[in-house]
Amino acid sequence: MRAPVRRCLQVWKMGIVNYLDALKLQEKLVAERKVHKISDTLLSLQHPHTYTLGKRRTDYNLLVPESELKDIGAELHYTERGGDITYHGPHQAILYPIISLRDIGIGARGYVEKLELMMIELASLYGVEASAGQKGETGVWVGDRKIGAIGVRIQSGVTSHGLAFNIDPDMSYYKNIVPCGISDKQVTSLRRESNRELPNEEVIRQQLISCFARQFGFSAVLLEKLSI
Repeated sequence: MRAPVRRCLQVWKMGIVNYLDALKLQEKLVAERKVHKISDTLLSLQHPHTYTLGKRRTDYNLLVPESELKDIGAELHYTERGGDITYHGPHQAILYPIISLRDIGIGARGYVEKLELMMIELASLYGVEASAGQKGETGVWVGDRKIGAIGVRIQSGVTSHGLAFNIDPDMSYYKNIVPCGISDKQVTSLRRESNRELPNEEVIRQQLISCFARQFGFSAVLLEKLSI
């Protein structure tokens, strides 16, 4: 009887990383993953205050002039990921998976659903009942309040970009955008929704990594702390 395949995930824990630096790193890793130069890799990080737009370029969902972003210490970047405008900043748990969906045997929709399920699982650890959005609303919600955003890119079956789960970000930055292009819904965080005392944020980030490994069937996780 053949032994089960042992699938390994390389995890890079990177701290706070400038958005453009993280984007360039993802592009490099995607190219290497396509030719099997590296194994499946997961970037765990945070960004300084940053707004990003997806490939649909919905600039109208930025509610302040771009020229004023510098005054609040924020940047704006255009990307090729799916999804609408979103905010990234300190006290989020951000994951960028660089993995081969062909090797795992799932498609784009199944991939997004697993990203939603892992954030739902994380929220449940702190007594928060979250769920996937309604049709056309990706991400994870607590009622009509969004706690986790998803925006992905898939090239030749290899993923980049990913998800941002709100642990305890500065929620005032969301006032400057229509988050994910949905005007009648609010944004929330684990801090706001949970009645429990939260541990150190690094504990929560590690739990999110563990949820990812379980959802995608990785039997071994290799952790490495890196900075760029």
